[in-house]
Amino acid sequence: MSETSPHPDDVVTVHTDGSCAPNPGPGGWGALLRQGSHVKELCGGEPGTTTNNRMELMAPIMALRALKRPCRVEIYTDSSYVRGGITSWMRSWKKNGWKTSAKQPVKNEDLWRELDEECGRHEVNWHWVKGHAGDAGNEAADRLANRGREEAVRGA
Repeated sequence: MSETSPHPDDVVTVHTDGSCAPNPGPGGWGALLRQGSHVKELCGGEPGTTTNNRMELMAPIMALRALKRPCRVEIYTDSSYVRGGITSWMRSWKKNGWKTSAKQPVKNEDLWRELDEECGRHEVNWHWVKGHAGDAGNEAADRLANRGREEAVRGA
């Protein structure tokens, strides 16, 4: 096994969410990471004007950045935008110089590039879950995203 390959026991389950109120407006992101019996909660936010999509992207970026070594990561998101972008659209965006099929600049290119870089350090599998539908991990990530937004606004 190479030094950059994940160890078979290094499986991390991550639930992520982003939040804006209103959208655009102040935003927050949250991530719940689990590896075996270890649990880590992460959250943060932007007190100024941001968007829900930017916060949805920040959550997996920050979760992956928090991992100290290459891991196999199972990421659960309620954002079709994030899952679709990373699993389907990004390949074409990169091939087309970060332009959409309509030849327009990719929105949030800075964060897509960061997410791509962070994914390159790990073996990542993406899963979509329905938001606000009782999935415990998604509900926890939602609470963290709201906390991140509230803390950012209070600290501004």
